[in-house]
Amino acid sequence: MTQEHPSRNPAGPSLDSVVEAVLFASDEPVNANRLAAIAGTATGEVKRAIKDLNEKYSSCGNSFRVEKIAGGFQMLTMQCYSKWVEKLVTVRSESKLSAAALETLAIIAYKQPVIRADIEAVRGVAVGDVLRSLIHKGLVRITGRAEVLGRPMLYGTTKKFLRVFGLDNLKDLPKVEELKKPPA
Repeated sequence: MTQEHPSRNPAGPSLDSVVEAVLFASDEPVNANRLAAIAGTATGEVKRAIKDLNEKYSSCGNSFRVEKIAGGFQMLTMQCYSKWVEKLVTVRSESKLSAAALETLAIIAYKQPVIRADIEAVRGVAVGDVLRSLIHKGLVRITGRAEVLGRPMLYGTTKKFLRVFGLDNLKDLPKVEELKKPPA
């Protein structure tokens, strides 16, 4: 999760870096009192650290800064980068999967190559729309045709599926037995 840099700050992290780390890790604004409590310092010192950080970010030409928002402080990307951030948000929203899509994707991942009828037999519902959505998102692809009556299409996962789920290959999927174990 975090990495230490022993050659830097041998006496420990500076207040600026502590404030920066907390704001970087938070997905919502953090007020000055909370930042001070976390850092073990005074509110005025936190505000000075934020001012120093913003001066550093500006002088380095960084794409972000700390802004006061909703009664707290938050790291925000500067407005001039909005068109690129919007592209990321669009990609993220396209990548979000419903429970039905995740179930269908799991069946495909573990049983591939698999025909639609087999997926529907496991799920107990029609999966046409979900399957089209997974293909559209690039997580599933048609891998061929089954050698059975009607020669239905076979489905499998893609390289994008591996990337999205942080897998090197399909062997990295959890074993089915591991998934059945009750939480300890």
